[in-house]
Amino acid sequence: MSAVLGALVPVFLIIALGAVLKRRLLPEASHWIALERLTYFILFPALLVVSIARANLSEVAVVEVSTALLGAIALAGLGLSLARPALCRAFHLPGPGYTSVFQGALRWNTYIALAVSGALAGPRGLAVAAVGLAVMIPVLNTLSVIVLARHGENPATSNRLLLQQILRNPFIWSCAAGAAINALHLPVPPVLLTFGDILGRSSLALGLLVVGAGLRLEDLRRPRAATWFTCLVKLAVLPALAVGIGVALGLREVDLLIVAVGAAVPSAPNGYVLARQMGGDAPLLAEILTVETVLAAISMPLVIAAVALL
Repeated sequence: MSAVLGALVPVFLIIALGAVLKRRLLPEASHWIALERLTYFILFPALLVVSIARANLSEVAVVEVSTALLGAIALAGLGLSLARPALCRAFHLPGPGYTSVFQGALRWNTYIALAVSGALAGPRGLAVAAVGLAVMIPVLNTLSVIVLARHGENPATSNRLLLQQILRNPFIWSCAAGAAINALHLPVPPVLLTFGDILGRSSLALGLLVVGAGLRLEDLRRPRAATWFTCLVKLAVLPALAVGIGVALGLREVDLLIVAVGAAVPSAPNGYVLARQMGGDAPLLAEILTVETVLAAISMPLVIAAVALL
């Protein structure tokens, strides 16, 4: 447990620092919006391209890791879709509110996932995490855009508009670029990889600070029932599904550990940006993100410690 805490505590300290900076040193919202846009459109896509392009996938059970993560997403997503009418009635949610529950329950915070994976298992952990990045980010962003396009305040009027929203997402095309370089062994000048690596390394610290700055601590006073439900799905049900599928497929040690990390992290702050852009319930998602991030500081060590015993 001490090794787990040693990997997780620095990550959550950076998040806490972001919350303090937002209230003390950089209170202007415009500062954090600029950092958010820089990280979202430039720094983190650079990290995705370089991480996936450089990943040594020969040591990773690519099919099994991908199946465990995507299988958990598929089962949880199908359950949420089938239960949508009941959830909307039980929690008094209009369509935009449902999109926030959907995003909050399924998306994963890649900043935290990469930071924890590297701290727990070094380059081997990052290679497994790169597989997760390549398969989950395009799928989750596509699902989120589809759900927002169908149930948000500004539903897409055509499949063409929906496709445009998907193709505009920088995480999708950066994952595709990194995967193409890796799979096809495309020659990339070392200077460009070094350039992208420098940009990418800065994205983790900045991304975690932005996560902390985005926390709305006042939302911790009385979270809504929909928020508690979403936290239960994201922090307990999804990791249980992913680990269960992984064990059934024969995953062990680092592969299974990083699958658990990817499933157990709180939801992605980029979902909040997407909710604002596409007519989701951004305030509800902000509340979900805040509560999930705080609870994850407790739930993640428990999940990782449990997996380490398998």
